[in-house]
Amino acid sequence: MATMPPLTSMMDNNPYSSLLSHIDSATSYIRLTEDERNVITSPVKELKVHLPVIMDSGQIEVFEGYRVIHSTNLGPSKGGIRFSMGLHLDEVRALASWMSLKCAVTGIPFGGAKGGIKVDPMTMSNGELERLTRAYVSALEDTFGPYKDIPAPDIGTNSQVMAWIVDEYERLKGDPSPGVVTGKPIEAGGSAERDQATGRGVMVSTVAALKSIGLQPEQSTAIVQGFGNVGSVSALLLQKQGISVVGISDISGGYYNPDGIDVEDAIAYAQNNNGSLVGYSNAKYVDADSFLTLQADVLIPAALENQITINNADQIKAKLIVEGANGPTTADADPILTQKGVLVVPDILANAGGVTVSYFEWLQNVNNYHWSESHVNRSAEKTIQDAFETVYQTAVEFKTNLRNAAYILSLQKLSQAVKKEKAKSFKKRRRRRLYQKRMRLKQ
Repeated sequence: MATMPPLTSMMDNNPYSSLLSHIDSATSYIRLTEDERNVITSPVKELKVHLPVIMDSGQIEVFEGYRVIHSTNLGPSKGGIRFSMGLHLDEVRALASWMSLKCAVTGIPFGGAKGGIKVDPMTMSNGELERLTRAYVSALEDTFGPYKDIPAPDIGTNSQVMAWIVDEYERLKGDPSPGVVTGKPIEAGGSAERDQATGRGVMVSTVAALKSIGLQPEQSTAIVQGFGNVGSVSALLLQKQGISVVGISDISGGYYNPDGIDVEDAIAYAQNNNGSLVGYSNAKYVDADSFLTLQADVLIPAALENQITINNADQIKAKLIVEGANGPTTADADPILTQKGVLVVPDILANAGGVTVSYFEWLQNVNNYHWSESHVNRSAEKTIQDAFETVYQTAVEFKTNLRNAAYILSLQKLSQAVKKEKAKSFKKRRRRRLYQKRMRLKQ
C-alpha cells in the first residue's frame, strides 16, 4: 500500500489538506499503525461523471459531477450532494471524510460520502435541474442504495432535488426505496424537523459549551456568519435560548446591532427579498471582512470553508466558536485560537445534527414507521449533548482542545473498524487456504 506523505507538509487552505493536518494533530495523542492511517486517510472510491443534459434551448450541455465514498467500515456511506460552480475534488474528498468523522463521534452507524455537480443552480430552470439530477442518479445508480450509499441535501440542493433522486432511483430499480436518500419532503417519506436539524445541533453545542466556560445563555451575545438554512435556524434557536444575536450576515455583508436583532424579523425580510439580507435596515451594515471580528461572546461560522484563517484568527474577539459550516477554520488558524484561549467546538461535532436526523429519517424509512416531531427533537438533542460531553471529557483526559478530542474519538472508532475488517479478511484467506489444502489431499 502506498504511504501518505507527511500530513503536516500538506497544510494550506485546501480543505482536504486542512483535514489531513487535523488528523495529524490528533494522531500525536494516540497510536495508529501505518496501515490504519493509510486506510483512514484514503477514500474507498472516487467517481467522476460527465452528464449530458438537454437544456430548455434544445442545446446539450455536459456537466461534471463527483461522488466520493470515504468509508464504509461503520455502515453504509452517508453524505450530501451540493450543486456549486466552485466544486472541486479535494473539497468533496474533505467533505466525505468529515462525514465519516461526524458519524463516528456521534455514534451514528454510517460511513462518510459526499458528492455534487459543478453547476450554478440559480441559472437553471426547474426542468433543467430535474433533468440534471436524474442524469446524475442514472450515472451513479450502482453506487447509491439504502444499504450502500445514501445522499442528502447540501448547498444548492433541497428536498425537491431529493424527491427527484428517489423517483429516478425507484424508476431504475423497479421497487419502492424511500431510504435511498434523506432530506426528502415529509409526504415522500421525509422526517419531521430535518430542515432544522443542523441548526438545532449548533444550538445544543453552543449552550453546552457556554456552560462549560461558566456563561449562561441569557448573559451571552452571538454573531452568526451565513444566513442560509444552517445560519438562520441556528440564530433563531439561539435567540429562543435567551442568547442575544447581535450580528448576522450573508453574501451581501454583515448586519450588526449591539442591542440585539429580531431574528424572526430578519428571516421574514430575507424571505421577501429573494433570500437576501441586502438592505436590511434594523441593524448597521458591516463589511464581510470586519464581521468575524465583531464583539460577541459566541461566533457561529455557518457559511463556507476557510473563513477563519491565519490572517484574521488573532483578531477574533469571541470567547467561543461553534462551527456550523464544514471546515470554516483553517488548520494554521487553530493554534492561534488555542493560544488566545478561544474554545472551538469543531464542525464534526457542532454541525452533526444534520446527519443525526438523517439517520433517524433512514431508520423510519427502512422500518416503515414515523416519529413525531417531539421524538425527533428529543432524540437529536440527546445525541448531540451526549457527544459533546464525551468529547469534552476526552479533551480533559488528553489535556487538549475539543477539535483534537473529537478527532481522537473518531479515529479510535475508525481504527477499530479497520482492525475488524483486517481480521475478517485474514479469516477468509485462512479458510480459503484450508479448503484448497483439503481439495489437494482428496486428489
